[in-house]
Amino acid sequence: MDSKEQLTINTIRILGAEAIQKAKSGHPGVVMGSAPIVYTLFSNFLKHNPENPNWENRDRFILSAGHGSMLLYSLLYLFGYGDLSIDDIKAFRQLGSKTPGHVEYSQTSGVEVTTGPLGQGIANAVGMAVAENHLAAKFNKDDLKIVDHYTYVLCGDGCLMEGISSEASSLAGTLKLGKLILLYDSNDITIEGSTDLTFTENILDRYKAYSWHTQRVDDGNDIEAIKNAIQAAKDVKDKPSIIEIKTVIGYGSPNKAGKASSHGAPLGEEELKLTKKNLGWNYSEEFFVPQEVWQHINEIKKSLVDEEKNWNETLKKYSEKYPDDYKQYCEWMKNDFASKLYDDESFWSYEGDRATRDSSGIILNKIEKIIPNLFGGSADLASSNKSIMEERQYYSYKTPQGSNFHFGVREHAMTAMANGMALHGGLVPYIAGFFVFSDYMKPALRLSALMKLPVISIFTHDSIGVGEDGPTHQPIEQLAALRSIPNYIVFRPCDTNETAAGWYAALTRKTSPTSLILTRQSTKLLNSSAKEALKGGYILKDCNTTPDIILIASGSEVQLIYDAYDILKEKGINSRVVSMPSFELFEEQSDEYKESVLPKNVTKRLAVEAACSFGWHKYLGFDSDIICMDEFGSSAPFKVLFENYGFTVENVVKRAEKLMQKH
Repeated sequence: MDSKEQLTINTIRILGAEAIQKAKSGHPGVVMGSAPIVYTLFSNFLKHNPENPNWENRDRFILSAGHGSMLLYSLLYLFGYGDLSIDDIKAFRQLGSKTPGHVEYSQTSGVEVTTGPLGQGIANAVGMAVAENHLAAKFNKDDLKIVDHYTYVLCGDGCLMEGISSEASSLAGTLKLGKLILLYDSNDITIEGSTDLTFTENILDRYKAYSWHTQRVDDGNDIEAIKNAIQAAKDVKDKPSIIEIKTVIGYGSPNKAGKASSHGAPLGEEELKLTKKNLGWNYSEEFFVPQEVWQHINEIKKSLVDEEKNWNETLKKYSEKYPDDYKQYCEWMKNDFASKLYDDESFWSYEGDRATRDSSGIILNKIEKIIPNLFGGSADLASSNKSIMEERQYYSYKTPQGSNFHFGVREHAMTAMANGMALHGGLVPYIAGFFVFSDYMKPALRLSALMKLPVISIFTHDSIGVGEDGPTHQPIEQLAALRSIPNYIVFRPCDTNETAAGWYAALTRKTSPTSLILTRQSTKLLNSSAKEALKGGYILKDCNTTPDIILIASGSEVQLIYDAYDILKEKGINSRVVSMPSFELFEEQSDEYKESVLPKNVTKRLAVEAACSFGWHKYLGFDSDIICMDEFGSSAPFKVLFENYGFTVENVVKRAEKLMQKH
């Protein structure tokens, strides 16, 4: 490499090491070892424009090894992304800074994905590559391609140990995602020491088995070899590519290079001085960028600006030659189709009793006619959780225009891929599975909420109503677990009308994910109000006076309190029936509204939900009771189980009467 390239790479290394040292916290090893890889990508291949970081046809770069955040921050600073300044670099890992310890989506201009939990970024990237492929199939023409970009990932050994990367990589190979390129920083070190302790498989052989194109670069400082490998990967159109690049963790440090001690702790003041000397860094000022580096980067940036100019010209030609397709493309990117649903009366009114999973399937197939960029599927359970759009093709490498998606038995990767699709833009992703397996999805569901992504999850088989499959398949604590996630909407409807409300809420929220929690067993169509259900909790049935007791439930158990109302009335007990499909939506309402539904002066309250009691007590108080599942279920027909565990109208009445006898 020439001197200006070497100086730029060393600038990245030193900026990273200095910021980590100032913070007294961080991971310098990956920054120093991988600097040549990311420099080569950003300066020679990555199609991006720092002056407009979000232009639609940019290449995506995901730092799956998110602990190496200073590697990306240094690059973004040098390339002039947003208003990232040297003061932000100096504020690494400090409260309110644009340079948090792991890269965070929307906090730092140029960061595509929140990464930290290892392996997630690889699965996010597979989702992005699917989105690019689908949009390209939908909108590109032989003469004009307006969706045409690559997805690059930098990962480490830890990412490839995590199971989610295997799930996602297996599917990427099956789908032949030729515009996905994985750069593997192979340095043979983890926090505990050499990878020989735990990780001796041949990664490239593993990826060959996944049907990936594989290459190896033996020297991570040889940028010509890295260039050649990336170009070779781009030349392969029918396979995703992995390039194993052998690096030295903590490269340049005389005493810590190649050692675990450089992985997760600052080099130390003395070692940093020795490292600068060893790298030929002759500048005394801290956080210094040589003028030659600025000149070199500015030359590169000129061509980057041209990339977007060229695309804008292509887009203009496209709009003139294919005006209808251009209009559709703009609508997909704007993604405001769901607003049409509110005034569509056919969307809000239904007849007949059915399982809410069936209700969801009916509603999904109404929605797919209105929302053309709806895209999703299930973890091998589509026929059971009713997540198929009946008038759409299935997506595959042969039919990339399809929008039903086979994820296979890969719940964790499915969820992270949906996050990637949402981040890419242009699609409305939904996923589906049995509710109990939200446990397998939880890390990526949490990241959906953290990144404020409107990913929709369809969860069926929502309780002991699963029946004969037994306690392994019967959700108990999962509702409480999802309700505990900040910025996450959980919606458990009682019937078809409320299911429509759940779908509407999910489709119209722009900054939070939503889960629809649905029954396997049939539910009665009650006198419910879909639009009132959008408030999360509402009065479904009421008395003509101040109620003696408030009955509250969600999902299929609303039917129990609905029927108990009349029996209690005959016994001289005036009750109010409150359907509570969503705690989170209810909490968003005004204090006045919440008081109107659950007045403080009515202290006798009975909640009913076929799940654990955790979380309900904020709506109950000391003078209340709850019929719930604070134990695991059993294998038996669902009607037997509901009777055995007290989910009957008779038990609701009995417990309500007992409450009324308390003073």
